[in-house]
Amino acid sequence: MNPLTVTHQTLSLPPMGCGTWAWGNRLLWGYDESMDSQLQAVFNLCVERGVTLFDTGDSYGTGKLNGQSEKLLGRFTGEYNGYNADHIRIATKLAPYPWRLTRHAMVKACQASATRLGRPVDLVQMHWSTGNYAPWQEGRLLDGLGDCLEKGLVKGVGLSNFGPKRLKSAYQKFASRGIPITSLQVQYSLLSTYPLTDLGLKELCDQLGIKIIAYSPLALGLLTGKYRDNKNLPTGLRRFLFSQLIPAISPLISCLEVIAQAKNKTISQVALNWCICKGTIPIPGAKNVRQAEDNLGALGWSLDSGEIAELDKIAAGLDKKMVQNIFQTK
Repeated sequence: MNPLTVTHQTLSLPPMGCGTWAWGNRLLWGYDESMDSQLQAVFNLCVERGVTLFDTGDSYGTGKLNGQSEKLLGRFTGEYNGYNADHIRIATKLAPYPWRLTRHAMVKACQASATRLGRPVDLVQMHWSTGNYAPWQEGRLLDGLGDCLEKGLVKGVGLSNFGPKRLKSAYQKFASRGIPITSLQVQYSLLSTYPLTDLGLKELCDQLGIKIIAYSPLALGLLTGKYRDNKNLPTGLRRFLFSQLIPAISPLISCLEVIAQAKNKTISQVALNWCICKGTIPIPGAKNVRQAEDNLGALGWSLDSGEIAELDKIAAGLDKKMVQNIFQTK
């Protein structure tokens, strides 16, 4: 068998994963190659502790580093031979670029990702819907995702940033071929409940048997509690966004802190556990072992119903929330 193909099987996913958007992104996250050894330590720690799902994308990595996230994951996977090695799952997202016009273009893109990873892709996802600007393009690309599964290139097919209308259409297209949709990935956190609540995606996904993967579950770092005022802001594009939101989200951070102290957890861990309690698979990022350890502390316990209700109430009453992804469709 070709080492970049797989036998068809049911794809199981852990309760939490690790997002690797920052692994190669200089513009937003300040990546440089000197971080690679620390990122490998993050990877090793996550796998050892049962967080075996790593989410990436063929567009991850800025400029000349395009594809860097997949390349790093390929290297780290190849060099890891410890506990849970057989359970590693790599999920990548294929961007529906304007020049990807045929179903074969998506198959080629998936094959290119597998080459960068040095192993098969487990879960292939369409990075966003073209429904808002080129609906005629979408059908062919979805056909290509289905072809990836039927050709044995992947174990599962997923979508990202699809709203209910586009999701129903895609579901029907795949169902006609007997292909299930494994997952839907959306921006979701205490500061970004819009996709699941306002759009009703949670009920729809539950109905269709689709798992929800929550990206940016810590709202780019706002829900870590690290940023309390405008004196200690990150550099780059996050600086302006944080300066606008930090004063407005103070009540939520205070509530998270009270719960965290009562449970002997961190603010980040409470925010991530809230996502898990909502039936989603959060994929927080980590650039160092300290951050990874903090993320891992969100597992193995649960918020009670009263704590969840209080967080829900405060989050719903905030005047300002995270900006929604422009590619999210309705």
